[in-house]
Amino acid sequence: MVFWSRRRRITSIGAVAVGAACLLSACGGGSGSDTSASSGASAPAGGTSASAIKLITPGKLTTCTNLPYEPFQFKDGAKVVGFDVDIVDLAAKKLGVTQEIVDIDFAVIKSGAAMNAGKCDVAAAGMTITDERKKNILFSDPYFDATQALLAKKGTGVKSLDDVKAKNLKLGAQASTTGLDYVKGKGLNPTEFADSPKELLGLQSGQADVIVQDLPVVLTWLKKPEIADKFELVASLDTGEQYGIGMKLGNDALAKVINEEIAKAKSDGTYEQIYVKWFGKKPGELGAS
Repeated sequence: MVFWSRRRRITSIGAVAVGAACLLSACGGGSGSDTSASSGASAPAGGTSASAIKLITPGKLTTCTNLPYEPFQFKDGAKVVGFDVDIVDLAAKKLGVTQEIVDIDFAVIKSGAAMNAGKCDVAAAGMTITDERKKNILFSDPYFDATQALLAKKGTGVKSLDDVKAKNLKLGAQASTTGLDYVKGKGLNPTEFADSPKELLGLQSGQADVIVQDLPVVLTWLKKPEIADKFELVASLDTGEQYGIGMKLGNDALAKVINEEIAKAKSDGTYEQIYVKWFGKKPGELGAS
């Protein structure tokens, strides 16, 4: 009996020691479905590690977008690049993970369904923050001040949406976008195109005489001689829009990291560098002659 009691005490002491060692070395546990993205990854100095944030794929910050939407996100060879890609990369680097991009229909993104279904951690698709979308999406702080533009065939004489109405011209817009909502709100009934390339093709093929699209996208199109030779920017529509990075409702920890990185980039000059890289002008100068 004495021997048994002594052995029991030794076993208990050993269990405590193992438990303490496990705490110090962060022994793993829990189910595989609750895995975070940075098993074994050290947190950046003074920041939040991915171990504090549940990501759908370990080691990756998965981004849903709708390609192409140049210059925000588009393919350069096999790689997806763009302004939005660089903004999300700031958060990915802070978390010590890499960004992985999923191309998906924009309607599924703007409804919040993509995040709710676990398709992605964030959505970065030149997406305007609206009260309606906030019902289903947690948005980051604004990272881009946006405006709409009208692109038309040369010689139409269009200078405004009123001109489009007065001349009874065919208007086109991208489906599921704020540009579409805006022109509808002005009493127009545009032809809807599934994405921006199809919208541009609609203009080129005569399905539309004028199209409404985000100004940076229009300016990027006009850098191509075959577009600039036949079409022109005829009006900017100051809609007061701002883009945000979308997340699943309740994902406040991830939103905190993204907001901190946006704020840091704006204060240390990184944001301006990224902006100039993709738009050729500093913030506030886009669209200026």
